[in-house]
Amino acid sequence: MQTRRGGFLTTMAILLAFAAIEDLLKPFGREGPTASARFVPRIQPGVVALGVRYTGSAALVPGVMLGAFLIVYAIGIWRMRRYAFTLAWVYAAYVILNVTLFTIRNPLPPTQGEMIFAIVYCVTAITLAVCVAITLTRRRADLARHIA
Repeated sequence: MQTRRGGFLTTMAILLAFAAIEDLLKPFGREGPTASARFVPRIQPGVVALGVRYTGSAALVPGVMLGAFLIVYAIGIWRMRRYAFTLAWVYAAYVILNVTLFTIRNPLPPTQGEMIFAIVYCVTAITLAVCVAITLTRRRADLARHIA
């Protein structure tokens, strides 16, 4: 039995915490530094919830809700709490639904580069979300041990 998180879960907890901070700051126009358009496709900043992109003040409620969820989820992974198992599967389902609805509701990216970026982003987001859920499922006995 493993008693530590391991590298993958540690990395994902940190990345989820960063994503939470980013989602919490988006409604306030704090998306972080912008990169050259040559390397990063044009992406309208905002919070995407259930396939709809919210920007500005409209992003406040979904940004705070998603950010809070991700913080609790990241803490659950970091502390190896049993509730992280449930949140992992909820988040994996949410990511799949969100990506699918966004793809259905929005036009295809106009350039080949943006299309490739969108495909890679979708595949990576779904893969990572599901892999964390699977990893926590495999480590479920370790999670149960840490409940005090």
